[in-house]
Amino acid sequence: MKRKVLIIYTGGTIGMEKDYTTGSLRAFDFEHIFDKIPEMSLLECDVSIHAFDKPLDSSDIGPEEWKIIAKIIFDKYNDFDGFLILHGTDTMSYTASALSFMLNGLRKPVILTGSQLPIGDLRTDAKENLLTSLYYASLYEGNEALVQEVAIYFEYKLLRGNRTLKYSAEYFDAYKSPNYPILGKSGVHLNIDRDALYRTGDNEVFSIDLHLCTDIVFWRIFPGMSFQSLLHLPKTKVLILQVFGSGTIFNSQETERILKEIRNRNTEIIVLSQCISGGISIGKYENSNIFHVVDAISGKDLSAESAITKSMHLMDNPRYKNNFHENFSKNLRGELEEKFGD
Repeated sequence: MKRKVLIIYTGGTIGMEKDYTTGSLRAFDFEHIFDKIPEMSLLECDVSIHAFDKPLDSSDIGPEEWKIIAKIIFDKYNDFDGFLILHGTDTMSYTASALSFMLNGLRKPVILTGSQLPIGDLRTDAKENLLTSLYYASLYEGNEALVQEVAIYFEYKLLRGNRTLKYSAEYFDAYKSPNYPILGKSGVHLNIDRDALYRTGDNEVFSIDLHLCTDIVFWRIFPGMSFQSLLHLPKTKVLILQVFGSGTIFNSQETERILKEIRNRNTEIIVLSQCISGGISIGKYENSNIFHVVDAISGKDLSAESAITKSMHLMDNPRYKNNFHENFSKNLRGELEEKFGD
């Protein structure tokens, strides 16, 4: 039996072709993708296409577009065995992270991919990314999908979506998952690390949660910065501080005073590391103890993209019973190691 995969085309470089007369890139009608990649007809799956009315640069994709994508998947969930989202590379990790929290009880593959070069370019990476993503999106054992989570496939690697970050704007190997193993690798054989795959709870029924609070501020600290400027930010519900190393910050009375004042405004403070690999361990160094004093939340080994979208998902969400601090500290979709830093 051929599996059915829905391609959701949002835009991005993968849907562009070069006009060799002008040298400019232009979008092509994605309904003609089979003409561009005739090899798609050789895959053991039936492919349908749902294209956005207007292709979007990924820098224009945010919460409203995430809701549109989630609704498409929800509406078509029973009609297809897998979903492939074609997306620009710059914000793909944000979209993958957001969708991982928005899609509850997911038991089918939702794969995101794109390319660094347009599909019509002679050296394009688009064809391999697209063809292998379709394979992963249609990979089943009996009646059960092998991949049952939101993932990114790029340059021969399948990665958990909410563990990824865009690492390079220049090389084909654009994405990394520094704090979690690769889910699968494409070579002569298509390999899957079964122990690394995520599985939802047995009793969860597939549904979507479109709640997204955008009252979030992300702030990277740096030596010599005026910490006082944090007090001039508009009132916000979540302040995500990206601090040094495993959780250190300026050890001064002013720092403590300002953080306490922010907390007194009922703003949650989340602490993330500026390091790509590893994460937060409050208490490891003296200059991190201030976060215990102000009751800040450890971001543990979360990526920035995952921390931001998880905050949007959880803040003021009526679906959750416990408080924000407790819910944020839980591993909801395989996005963090709960015991990290303990």
